Amino acid sequence: MSYPSTLDAHGLRNWAHRAVGELSHRRAEINALNVFPVPDSDTGSNMAHTMEAAVAEVEKGDGDVAAALAMGAVRGARGNSGMVLSQVLRGVAEATVDSTIDGAIFAASLMHAVELVDRAIAEPVEGTVITVLRCAAEKAEHTARQPESSFHGVVAETISAAQKALAETPSQLPELRAAGVVDAGGAGLVILLEALLAEIEGTTSHAPESMEETVTELEVVFFFEGDSAVLKEKIAPLGTSLVIAQASDDSASIHIHSTQAGVVIETAFAAGSVSNLRLEALPETSASRGDTGAGHTRTVYAAVPAGPVAELVQSAGVTVLQPGETIHAAGEDIVLSSGLEEHATAAHTVEISSLAAGLAAISVYEPDNADTAAVVESMRDAAQSMRVAHPAEETEAAIAKTCRQLLAAGGEQVTVISPLAISQEELAAELGVDVVALQVPDIPTEIGVE
Repeated sequence: MSYPSTLDAHGLRNWAHRAVGELSHRRAEINALNVFPVPDSDTGSNMAHTMEAAVAEVEKGDGDVAAALAMGAVRGARGNSGMVLSQVLRGVAEATVDSTIDGAIFAASLMHAVELVDRAIAEPVEGTVITVLRCAAEKAEHTARQPESSFHGVVAETISAAQKALAETPSQLPELRAAGVVDAGGAGLVILLEALLAEIEGTTSHAPESMEETVTELEVVFFFEGDSAVLKEKIAPLGTSLVIAQASDDSASIHIHSTQAGVVIETAFAAGSVSNLRLEALPETSASRGDTGAGHTRTVYAAVPAGPVAELVQSAGVTVLQPGETIHAAGEDIVLSSGLEEHATAAHTVEISSLAAGLAAISVYEPDNADTAAVVESMRDAAQSMRVAHPAEETEAAIAKTCRQLLAAGGEQVTVISPLAISQEELAAELGVDVVALQVPDIPTEIGVE
């Protein structure tokens, strides 16, 4: 079979979209492998987020595609695995001209990525994504040098080498061997390469069900300074689950699910000042052609304190319960449960151990996704990935200290639920990560990191 000898800017952009879909689709699978360096089950989420940030930059529509992918990935990189992924895209950007790649340029991209990663990581550990990347790069370079080598052949051989290196990671790292898993970051890198091969072959990486279209949505969250009413009017048609939590008359936290994340971001920047921008892939949804999902009913229940928290979750389509209230849930309904509520066993349950974990689950809820099982899986994943602590004292200094302690094990966003009035902008500047702060009277301060 004949395959293209190059990928142009359009093909490169398609590869990026494929990668977002695959990393999102297999996020839980990669998270489950995550035992090194910290067993925090977030590698899949980190790599998906990093690739989403790359795509969001491309969707702004300005400049070279390869350069935009690299810039978006570097700016949005999460965790070590996300950083490595960003350097792979940077390697592509710095090796190509006019966003066109072939076998030789692909090999050069990976070799350059190895150099970039080696410079970025002070103490590289073998048996991780670094090893998988190096083995893939060496195989790509060797294959590209062979007479009559093809782009398809170089990428296929590179994937084989990466898969072999991934399978050997447990023999190199005791933590992987003890857990009986391969390296999570290495698995994500293999998926990225497989998405490239699928683009070259013109096939789907994972086939949707017959007569269905696969839709990848991004969750877009940012802090906005400007006229939020005007912004709401402009972006409401671009997505679902729009939440605007006013911080003041002229500032608010914005949350929306959209398949047009680039347009949402561009609109927000044009309408005012944007900061603390965060993107996350939502589980892929399958919508039958001609079927809008009309008639689908499902209720999500959660017991949360009255006030800002209740208002926030209600705006996301969640039914708020009073403490001790019995839940009459069944069928496709979803219950955020702390184990104390009474509800029908037929309902889907998302176990939560804290208010912060509950908010994390609600933040990824998709009311328009008819696949309840996929929605529940995403919500459980978000709740389980939240690490929670309480400060020793109800003071701003103690809260900041506890945040730093939680972030020592990694993290990209902090949620603070406190009776104190915490400035999320000031705390974000101090910690160097995104911060969401909610003031809730009469509860002990709770801090969550994801």
